[in-house]
This record gives sequence, structure tokens and C-alpha cells, in this order.
Amino acid sequence: MAGNLKQLVADLEENAALQAVKQRLAEGEDAAQILAELREGMNLVGSRFETHEYFLSDLVMAGEIFKEAMELVEPHLKHGAAAGGVGKVIIGTAKGDIHDIGKNIVVTMLKGAGFEVFDLGVNVPPERFVEAVQETGAEIVGISALLTIAFDPMKETIAALEKAGLRDKVKVAVGGAPVTEEVRKYVGADLLGKDAQQAVEICRGVVRGA
Repeated sequence: MAGNLKQLVADLEENAALQAVKQRLAEGEDAAQILAELREGMNLVGSRFETHEYFLSDLVMAGEIFKEAMELVEPHLKHGAAAGGVGKVIIGTAKGDIHDIGKNIVVTMLKGAGFEVFDLGVNVPPERFVEAVQETGAEIVGISALLTIAFDPMKETIAALEKAGLRDKVKVAVGGAPVTEEVRKYVGADLLGKDAQQAVEICRGVVRGA
């Protein structure tokens, strides 16, 4: 069981996956290797979502498994190992909106894919996104919204990045149930993530220079 962690995560076997993590840590296995297998499992979950084998509820379940497993693994990781070095992403729900379920799924999936994620939370004002880019040097900014009233704050955030001289240094991705291609154009974003797995793929594209 302990040797099949990737499959346990992919199959949403919560108890068995967490037990496998505990067992392998107790046996002194490399925490970074365990983390790599957890991420491989999350990649499989993402693939199953793309092929409609899994649904949103399955992504939520996988996210919970990964989060619980990370709580076990992180104390054993060497500093910086959790980030994975894939890329840095700032993410937050736009000002005026306090919904975070979709954002949280994206955060978990991105972490599972090896990104270093800076989650700013909800109701995030434009200036906080600007500060976060300045503080972290992240190359991707993700702005989420579930309410249409957040579209203008999205636009204001992108304008604030431009005013701060940061617009050409980052790619801005937007997402959320009401966010369409027309909304993306309206707010001035570069990319649209229609779901969590697509968000991961477009972030991978950014760091690959695609």
C-alpha cells in the first residue's frame, strides 16, 4: 500500500493515502519523494477531470487529501522543497467578492503541480496585488470572481499593475463561474481559466513561455 501513493491519491482513497504517508515518513523515507508522488497523484486527478471521468466534487475531495497529506509532509521537508521551483503564482478573489471555494481548489491544484502559491484571500484590493508582485517577484497573477460586481475591481487591479510598471512583468489570469472570454477582454487580462485544471495548464504554459 505504502508504495502506491500516487494511485491512492488519484483514486481518492483518503484514509489509505494518509496512512501510506504516515508509514513512509515513519520509515524515514525522503519527504521530497513522497511529495513528488502526491503531486503525480494530483496530476492524474487533473487528467481524469479533463476527460470527464471526475467532476468538481472529485477535485474538492482530491484537494482535501492533498492538503491533509501536506500537513504531514511539510515538517519533514527541507526549506524550499515544498515549492518545487516550477513558478510563482499570486492568487486572490477580487475586491467586493468574498467567495473562495473555486479559488481554494485552484490553489491546491497549483501546489500539487509544484507551483509556489501566494494566496491573498478574498476581497483583495488592487494595491494588495501590486504589493504582492513587488514582494514575491511572481510571474503570474490569478484573480477570481463569482460575482459580476467584481469585474470592475478586476479591471482596476490590472490598471494598478500597469501604473506600478509591473504589467509587462506578469501574466494575469482570471477565472470564476461568470468570467467569460468577453469579461477577460473587458478587464484586460491575458488568460482565462475556466476550471482548476485549466488554470494549472495555463500557468504551466506561462512558465514554459508558451
